[in-house]
Amino acid sequence: MTDPRDITLEGVRVARGGRTVLDVPSLRFAAGRTTALFGPNGAGKTTLLRTIAGLETPVAGSVRMGDGVPHARPGSVGYAFQRAVFIRGSVRRNLALGLELQQLSASARDERIAEAARECRVAALLDRPAHQLSAGEAQRVNVARALSLRAPLTLLDEPLAGIDRATRSQLLDDLPALLRRFATTTILVTHDRDEAFRLADDLVVLAEGRVLAAGSKRALRAEPPNAETAALLGYSVVRVDGRQLGVPPDGFLIGAAPAWGRPRLSLVVESTADTGREVEVFGHAGGDRVRVALPAGMETPSAGTVLQVDVVQSVPIIFAAPTTTPEQR
Repeated sequence: MTDPRDITLEGVRVARGGRTVLDVPSLRFAAGRTTALFGPNGAGKTTLLRTIAGLETPVAGSVRMGDGVPHARPGSVGYAFQRAVFIRGSVRRNLALGLELQQLSASARDERIAEAARECRVAALLDRPAHQLSAGEAQRVNVARALSLRAPLTLLDEPLAGIDRATRSQLLDDLPALLRRFATTTILVTHDRDEAFRLADDLVVLAEGRVLAAGSKRALRAEPPNAETAALLGYSVVRVDGRQLGVPPDGFLIGAAPAWGRPRLSLVVESTADTGREVEVFGHAGGDRVRVALPAGMETPSAGTVLQVDVVQSVPIIFAAPTTTPEQR
């Protein structure tokens, strides 16, 4: 059943220079859930986020929250840009600006700022000039500013981009609890598969301005609706006996004795890579690109070597028309 707080897009098309960069016939974001817009660079993720926020004007279609537009009322959308943009002044002043637009009392603003700063681990920065923050500090303040609004809709554009690995890891650990506490409905952009699965309930998978698939992350991981989605979710896509299967990185087995009912592929090695934990082999099997880890102790094969590889774990690629409504499951 549709919630009146759901975000609904109908017939949305965004064009630049006469070229369509986003084409979304129908898409719904479920209220009270976190959805990741996931896909490669140039997929249209930020354009979609900005369109929902009212920062991009589509040439056709509509974006609505219930019976109104999401950004119609001040404070109804909390937005954290990929690169934090601050006005002159302290961190405290930057956090206060959006709260002033909500016409909160001074005491209520102070309480919101203190709470968001404490939970986002930036309380010690409140009286620092915002323009003197490190990249990691700026990103935490950027998120704190959006969350302090406690808006019906929170939009985060690559919240973990451009920061060092240690800060990114800590913020990735902190964000799920922060979103549960401060946000109602959240839509975030990421091109990192692990981030998408760690942070979101639902995924919208995009490529070249089109929605390839949308649904709960569990449903899409269990049954990718098409080969493009399966590949973006980390599967090797192979054809076996007229079927297409998505095989996870640990779903292949090299050099095992033949077993009844277990598909076997002849993998032609193209290259190898030593990651420090294992040796990965890249190649093709019947025209399909395959990546497989070598068993410990196995000699690294040279290019052109043919390996017998069994498929021991896979998911079906169901060839359904991609749904454009993340489902609450």
